[in-house]
Amino acid sequence: MLSVRGLNDKIMGQVLVRDKARARAAKAVVRGDLPLGRILDGDCVEAMRSLPGASVDMIFADPPYNLQLGGDLSRPDGSHVDAVTDHWDQFDSFAAYDKFSREWLTEARRVLKPNGSLWVIGSYHNIYRLGAMLQDMGFWILNDIVWRKSNPMPNFKGTRFTNAHETLLWCSMGEKAKYTFNYRAMKTLNDELQMRSDWVLPICGGQERLKKGGHKVHPTQKPEALLYRVMLATTNKGDVVLDPFFGTGTTGAVAKRLGREWIGCEREGLYREAALERIELALPLDESAVTTMQSPKAAPRVAFGSLVETGWIAPGTLLTDKKGKLKATVRADGSLISGTDTASIHGMGAKLQGAPSCNGWSFWHVEHEGQTKPIDVLRQLYLLATED
Repeated sequence: MLSVRGLNDKIMGQVLVRDKARARAAKAVVRGDLPLGRILDGDCVEAMRSLPGASVDMIFADPPYNLQLGGDLSRPDGSHVDAVTDHWDQFDSFAAYDKFSREWLTEARRVLKPNGSLWVIGSYHNIYRLGAMLQDMGFWILNDIVWRKSNPMPNFKGTRFTNAHETLLWCSMGEKAKYTFNYRAMKTLNDELQMRSDWVLPICGGQERLKKGGHKVHPTQKPEALLYRVMLATTNKGDVVLDPFFGTGTTGAVAKRLGREWIGCEREGLYREAALERIELALPLDESAVTTMQSPKAAPRVAFGSLVETGWIAPGTLLTDKKGKLKATVRADGSLISGTDTASIHGMGAKLQGAPSCNGWSFWHVEHEGQTKPIDVLRQLYLLATED
């Protein structure tokens, strides 16, 4: 009979063998074996089973939350709230939901490379169940990110606190596993401050929200800014990103913009159709804009990177000083490039002027509505829009 130490050594030996096998499998996968840029029809578990093992760099999963909503939800004025009542979010019991979750997580682990990572987003209805499963299955939780919504839907009944956040779990394949984290790009995106684990971003709305016949195409469409940050932080150009719950294609659209490859799984025909139309219209960034800062205070209420990831200032945009003599181009992580120099909006302004410091918000100008305006004007407009 094995001792406890002997049993642990045996288990660790089996894990080591599996990890070596996964590493060999990852090297054997050829890009041509993958359905890049395609949405796989049908159940996500079956769809993922068609993919080679150890073939994907990152998975972003937005699974059903199992909200357990009963009946219609109305506003105080009697108008109907378009909540999540779709069949795909309904399960007979917690046991049924857990079984489904283990099945797709098992396939997710199989297709991820040894140095890949997994992102799962959820609410209090499901995220704790998923977190326990992830740990039981050998994933290592690197961070839990709180997405704090700057414009959440209010609690119309007034019986609870307003649900103003969702939680994302970012995991590596194991405690000692390698993974991608573009720390400096995140610091640049956040105006040279370390990116924190609480992200303030607006929910999907305006022109970004896909509608058909005046109704939302998908009730839980995620904002592109959220995927932009996730992808910029934990993938590199050319990496393969898999989304098992593709919906209307936010992951695919952002992947195309940032020069990443994508694969989606989606069983609902309406969502697949909307996603393909949306991704077709997404414009990829040029090479210089996709490149992120590799080297490196006052923090304003909004980081310049927030304007970039939410589309208020697009990567590739030309910024100038007030007289139009000094110029720099915006890159995907919110850094600027001028000639061979790269820096933040403040650092680049100081560098080009030969000054010890610079307030980039007032120094840099951009074309907006036919006029040249300080980028601080767009910051103020962003604040107004997200306070609605």
